[in-house]
Amino acid sequence: MQTLMYVMAIMGCGESDAACREVRIDQQTYQSAASCQAATASALARHTDLEFPTVVARCRPAGAQAQLLRGSDVLLPGPGSLPGAQTPRYAARFVARSSR
Repeated sequence: MQTLMYVMAIMGCGESDAACREVRIDQQTYQSAASCQAATASALARHTDLEFPTVVARCRPAGAQAQLLRGSDVLLPGPGSLPGAQTPRYAARFVARSSR
């Protein structure tokens, strides 16, 4: 019997309704979707070097195809903490460091 492992896809999203782009897979693997979701905040903190207005972490089974996620589908954290583990999408908003 093969154990199902989960990975965390790191996605960059723009400010429009354009599709988010999967830019990395976090190196850590997880034994369950719940443990992957619980690690979302710390994983996002490790990927602050990305040049996107919004960076999203999404858990999925290892080897699964990336799924479409639009910028408008992303739940941004409000004051306090990230949304509860019942939702599969989390985001952190970063100030772009580009020289425009």
